[in-house]
Amino acid sequence: MSRTRRTDEGHGRLGSVLSGIAVALGCVLFLGGFVWGAVLYQPYAVPTGSMAPTIDAGDRVLAQRIGGDEVRRGDVVVFEQSTWGDLPMVKRVVGVGGDKIACCQDGKLTVNGKAVAEPYLPEGKDAAVTGIPATTVPKGRLFLLGDERSGSLDSSTHLGDADQGTVPRDAVRARVDAVAWPMGKFGMVERPEGFADMPGGLSEPGPLRLVVSAIVAGMVLVLGGAAYGPVAKRLGRGRGRSRTGEAVGVG
Repeated sequence: MSRTRRTDEGHGRLGSVLSGIAVALGCVLFLGGFVWGAVLYQPYAVPTGSMAPTIDAGDRVLAQRIGGDEVRRGDVVVFEQSTWGDLPMVKRVVGVGGDKIACCQDGKLTVNGKAVAEPYLPEGKDAAVTGIPATTVPKGRLFLLGDERSGSLDSSTHLGDADQGTVPRDAVRARVDAVAWPMGKFGMVERPEGFADMPGGLSEPGPLRLVVSAIVAGMVLVLGGAAYGPVAKRLGRGRGRSRTGEAVGVG
C-alpha cells in the first residue's frame, strides 16, 4: 500500500468522524430548537384585521407564553376576556394600572398627559375614531387598543363596562413576538419607542431569534454532514481514475 493511499484513507476516516459529529450536533440543535420553541411559544391565527397593518386578517403569529405581570405598554398580547367574546383576541397594550388614557390631542393618544407616537397605526389615520374620554386604568388591569382603530372592538368600545373597558392582567395568555405566516411577511413585531420613557419601559424581546437560529444551524449541519459521504466518495473515485491514467501513461 502506498503512502499516498494510507494518507487518503486517514483523511477519509477523519472526514467520516467529523461528518458524524456534525450530523449529531445538527440533530441536537434542530430538535432542541423545535422543543424549545414549542415550550415557549404558541401559534395563533388572527381572524380579523383589527391589528392591521401590523397583523392582517389570516396572519399566523408566534406568541411567547408569559404571565400578566410581565406585560408592558406597547406589547401586542393574546388574551381572553369572556365579556368581549369566546375566542382569544389580539390587541396592543397602551395603558397599565394607574395610567390616565385619553384621545385625541392633535390626533394622538395621550398616556398620563403625554402624546404617544404610534408608528404602527395605518398611514393617515388618527389614534381614535370617535375619541376616548380621560379614563384611569384600575390597578392590576390593562387598557388595550387595536392598531386599526376604526374596526377594532377594543377597550374604547367597552368604556361603558364596569371596569371602563379594561381587562385584568391575568387574562393575558401570551405576547406576540413575530408574524410567522405568510412567509413573505415573516418578521418580528417591534416594541414601539413611544412608550420607552414611561415607568417600566418596554418589554425585552423573547428568544425567538435564538430558537430560529438553532433550528437553521442544525439543519445546515445535518445536511452538510450527510452530504459529506457521497461527495467524498465521488471525489475519491475521481482521484483513483486520475492515478490509474497516470500509471498507464508512464508505462
